[in-house]
Order: sequence, then structure tokens, then C-alpha cells
Amino acid sequence: MKTYFVTGCAGFIGFHVSRRLLSEGYSIVGADNLNDYYDVNLKQDRLKILKNHKNFYFYQTNLENFAAVEKVMQDHPVHTVIHLAAQPGVRYSISHPQTYINSNIVGFFNVLEACRQHQAAHLIYASSSSVYGANTKMPYSIDTNVDHPMSLYAATKKANELMAHTYSNLYGLPTTGLRFFTVYGPWGRPDMAIYLFVNSIIAGKPIKVFNYGKMRRDFTFIDDIVEGITMIINKIPQPNPYWDGKQPDPSSSFVPYKIYNIGHNQPVELLTLISIIEDNLGRKAKKEFLPIQPGDVPETYANIDSLMKDVGFKPQISIEKGVERFVAWYKNYHNISL
Repeated sequence: MKTYFVTGCAGFIGFHVSRRLLSEGYSIVGADNLNDYYDVNLKQDRLKILKNHKNFYFYQTNLENFAAVEKVMQDHPVHTVIHLAAQPGVRYSISHPQTYINSNIVGFFNVLEACRQHQAAHLIYASSSSVYGANTKMPYSIDTNVDHPMSLYAATKKANELMAHTYSNLYGLPTTGLRFFTVYGPWGRPDMAIYLFVNSIIAGKPIKVFNYGKMRRDFTFIDDIVEGITMIINKIPQPNPYWDGKQPDPSSSFVPYKIYNIGHNQPVELLTLISIIEDNLGRKAKKEFLPIQPGDVPETYANIDSLMKDVGFKPQISIEKGVERFVAWYKNYHNISL
């Protein structure tokens, strides 16, 4: 069975991807720095589950250290790299910009360089819906120009796509970038809206409702994301023979490079989400209505036609079912009975 290198394996998406591939018998080499951007205990608890598998190998390391990335690739016959480690968060990037340069730019360069030197068969990496920035045409399409980011976080993700293309061009490294749209579900990040809302409602604290509740997000359940990633692993990008430099397609190239949106394709208004959470908790939220935050956008909405066409991706979990599953996990994990 093949060996996959999953960076950010103790993070939300990295944990779920690793667990899925381990359950299918693959070997996983995982790397994570276990930083304290959010509760380290949650990361450790995810890691404990992964360590129950005999074919899981863990390295606690920072990707900004090239020697550490190089050691992983030297120690293991890695076939595909699934790069999910990054410093996330639009708002945090305003107060901690250097962290994003170190993790998302330097760290990504080191992954690219290690893939080149060890001739990885495929690099799959996390981009973000944030790259669409100031675009207002909905749904967001991979054919759209994404040169107007609204935050440094978005700019680093756009930079990752450009860096990947460079390595695909210069060294023939097959790269696939996945623009994630608001991923949620069990074991999710505590800094994300659904987790924050559930936490505050249970505690009887007010929730912050930005843009006065008129935000719309393409909430995508984690199981759908994992399914999409596993579909992509063996869909190694090929040069597009129809690519035309006079009318360049931003999502493909004359080199082995591809970009996909991976979302639910059904945006949900924030007030609707809150109502669904209230129904699942049997409690009403105390709402604090606020203007939109700097760097944020009022709506995200994924056009997923390309991913559907190429690998048959189709999201299965509705927002109602997804929130129900998240709340059930939250109550169990935190030992709460309502």
C-alpha cells in the first residue's frame, strides 16, 4: 500500500483525512507543530486516535524548518503529499501577519522543495475560498481572476497557487490546489463560527453576529471534504492540451497543474445557521449584531462543476444534518447533557 505524507495531521481536516486513509490500510506519515493557535488538547486528542493505527508515523515539527521536512521524505517512501498545514484565519492575519509568512509561504516553499527533490508523484495542497477576495460574481468559479485579496491570509493562499504552478512548470511536479469553503463538523476548529456559536449558546453568552446576520457561507461538512480529497489523490493533473496563453484558463495550465473549488454549492445565511443550531440545542441565542469585520467578505458560494466533472464529487451532507452531527459530537466530547 502507498505511503502518504499529511502535513497538519493533528489539525481539523488533516486529522479526518489521515483517519480515512488509515482505515483503508494506507500508511500515513503525519507532521504537525501542535501550536497553540487554538486548544492544543483538542489537537492532542485527535492525535491519540491516529496513533492507535500501527501504520501511522508522527513527526512533531515546524515546516519552516527545511531539514525537518527533508528528514520525513528521507525516512519514508512517500508517494503523495497532502499539504494541509497552514496558519488559518482571516482576522488573526491582521494582528499576526508574520506568522502567515512563516507558515504559509516559507513552510509551503519547503514542502514544494522536498517534493521536487524526492520526486513526489502528486502534491495536493489546501488553498481557500478567501482567494476570491473582492469578487462579487456568484458562484465563485475557478475560471475567475483572483488578484484582489482582502486579507494577508488570502494573499498567502493565492501565493501558494502561484508557487505551485512554478514548480509544476520548472520541475514537472504535479500539483492540485483545493479551494476549501467553510469546512465544519466533528473535531472542528474552536475558532470557527459553528463551534463558537454552540459554545456560547450553551454557556448563555451572547454570540457575535457580523454584518448584522447578512453573511452567507458555503458551509461544507468535513465528510464531504474528505471524500473529495480521496477522489483527487489518484487524479494526477496532466497538462491541458487546449490551454491558450492568449486566453489563459486560471484553473489549469500547459503543465501538470490544477485548481478546484471544493464546497457544498449551497450558501447559507448566518441567521439561518443560528436557527438550526438553536433547534439542535433547544435554546435561543443571545445575539450581538455587529458590522462586517476588516478583511471579511459578505458571501462565499462555490461553483463545483469542474470537480463534479473530473472525479464525480457531489456533497451529501445538508447543513441541517451536518449541524446535528456536530452538536452531538460537541456534547459527547465536552461531556455535556442538555
